[in-house]
Amino acid sequence: MTDRAFAVVRAGALTTVQDLGRTGYAHLGVPRSGALDPAAVGLVNRLVGNPETAAVLETTVNGCALRPRCAVTVAVGGAPCPVRVDGRPAAWGTAVRVAAGSVLDIGAAVRGVRAYVAFGGGIGVEPVLGSRSTDLLSGLGPAPLVEEAVLPLGPETGVRGAVDAPPWPGPPDELVLRVRLGPRDDWFTAAALRTLATRAYRVSPASNRIGLRLEGPALERALPGELASEGMVLGAVQVPPDGRPVVFLADHPTTGGYPVVGVVREADLGAAAQAVPGTPVRFTPTR
Repeated sequence: MTDRAFAVVRAGALTTVQDLGRTGYAHLGVPRSGALDPAAVGLVNRLVGNPETAAVLETTVNGCALRPRCAVTVAVGGAPCPVRVDGRPAAWGTAVRVAAGSVLDIGAAVRGVRAYVAFGGGIGVEPVLGSRSTDLLSGLGPAPLVEEAVLPLGPETGVRGAVDAPPWPGPPDELVLRVRLGPRDDWFTAAALRTLATRAYRVSPASNRIGLRLEGPALERALPGELASEGMVLGAVQVPPDGRPVVFLADHPTTGGYPVVGVVREADLGAAAQAVPGTPVRFTPTR
């Protein structure tokens, strides 16, 4: 294998390869997938001179540790976390040069859930349907990282891009999600829609890349029975039989049979993906 690669020393709770996802295949049952916090991905890629579409690592909660086989420029962003190279502190949110054979350790998130690790040249795994993203629902793309795995890197350009935003400081203490009601809001009572708009929810520990599960007041149905399966979109707020909303994230199914009371604006989903369990959540209906 080429020296332009890195080995996994510590895989962490869940570390996956992600880019901006694979679009245009929902009609075949293939989810979009991709990074849950695309703004963070764009920033770390710019820091190391990659196009924003380059593949990065997405860590979950407790980071990972990696050993590059070549000297490489690295940037860590997304959820703030400690970064060390061979045990010595290194900068978070800026480009760092890591020597061949050194251990880059991305620690546990201080705030938020998911950190992103960009390498100059990007991660060079083979694309599937135009994307290098790991999709946990369909199984497409590379498997989640395991210890001793070796992943290839693309060629480094040596040209750093312009950085037009500071590193993201972490999620807000309260997550506010703008939601457009429909297409199945008529399946819920007027009281349920008031509840959605005025009551607070909390992020459930059962949340994952498929959906942000919420704890809180149940939404009462106006109509009994079940829907025939219909298409699902990113940000859909699906309401299962227990009445607690689920906000669909990148690995969501492409169809579903529970009613969708509304759809969250895509611009709000990066913060949703970084919300830790217990974070208060409020929905704000918009047109």
